[in-house]
Amino acid sequence: MGRLFLGLPAALAALVLWGLQAQAADVDAAVVFAVDFSSSIDPDTADLQREGHAAALTSPEVAAAIARNYVGCIGVAYFEWASSGRTRLVLPWTRICGPEDAEAAARIIREKGDTGYGRRGRGGTSVSSAIGVGSLLLDQFPGNATKKIIDISGNGENNDGLPVQPIRLEAIAKGYTINAIVITAKDEVPVYRLASYFSDDVIGGPEAFVMTPTDPGDYAAALRRKLVTEVSLNVHSP
Repeated sequence: MGRLFLGLPAALAALVLWGLQAQAADVDAAVVFAVDFSSSIDPDTADLQREGHAAALTSPEVAAAIARNYVGCIGVAYFEWASSGRTRLVLPWTRICGPEDAEAAARIIREKGDTGYGRRGRGGTSVSSAIGVGSLLLDQFPGNATKKIIDISGNGENNDGLPVQPIRLEAIAKGYTINAIVITAKDEVPVYRLASYFSDDVIGGPEAFVMTPTDPGDYAAALRRKLVTEVSLNVHSP
């Protein structure tokens, strides 16, 4: 696993620093957003992901789902991934217990998230790296969580870095759930080919699932439904 994180000193330093500074706090769910910012993510897709995650966090539906739980708080982190060794931490672990917390986290995502304009040179798509870094973040969560989830958003299969399966199985063995929301190309035929790949080879763990919006306009709504399911302790997978 050491090779997976080689070339990420800044991100790892930020994670360690956050883990040392943060006060341990219990939450109902700890969710890591792992967002694709590889060379195939154009500005429109980058906006879709960045704004979709910010909107989902601040939606009334997600706020209500959080409030219905035992603790009434979730932990959220947000990072962007591309080829192996190209990962960027946007939002370190943040505790969300109400609308003000959610708005503050969403503001950071909107201000610091990828815009798609600097995508040249980011290389391929390392889904294995996304799972590995997500798992590391969950390892370092500064508190207890009933559910721990790696929430991947991506538009391609693993074509860079280590194979997916060993890292996927290691995350599942820790009790983590890997979910995914798939961004399909407009000309993809059949439309669910990539969803099948994520379903068969990427997701795993308790109540794991994939969501596949069939139109870019459906992405934000699908992500919102996905997050409601993930943070709820008494809701089954869609």
